[in-house]
Amino acid sequence: MPSFDVVSEIDMQEVRNAVDQAGREIANRFDFKNTSSSIELNDKDLVITMESASDDRLNALRTVLEEKLVRRSVSLKSVDYDDVEAAAGGRSRQKANLKAGVSSEMAKKINSAIKDMKLKGVQSQTQGDQVRVSAKKRDALQDVIAALKEADLDLPLQYINFRN
Repeated sequence: MPSFDVVSEIDMQEVRNAVDQAGREIANRFDFKNTSSSIELNDKDLVITMESASDDRLNALRTVLEEKLVRRSVSLKSVDYDDVEAAAGGRSRQKANLKAGVSSEMAKKINSAIKDMKLKGVQSQTQGDQVRVSAKKRDALQDVIAALKEADLDLPLQYINFRN
């Protein structure tokens, strides 16, 4: 029976490269001089911490980070920003959490979206942080992939392990 898995993964090497490039750019850009802006990645917690002298410089720093992530093919749907918080010395800080894996709520949304298609012989089940979709016909699986790509889910999805 043909099947595939729906997952949400982040290439952490590309995220590291994007954060490093953003850090180098803010070190060299004139509008970031004397603001002591910084950007750091915590690999273990999947958190990017940005800090700058003011809110507008923080927004510019966020824009630089987003440009670098997009250039490195990391979806912005996988980044969830916290509120801007005040740091010491009148500075501003913001954390960006990276979302990896399909949560149980998102798996329920994906399963219900597949069931709402009412395709004959298509089954889906949650397996840890992924959703396995199986069907009697390969064409039905391709229809499911097309429908999930069109669905507005707040998570970048990849379709892997397509088997006959």
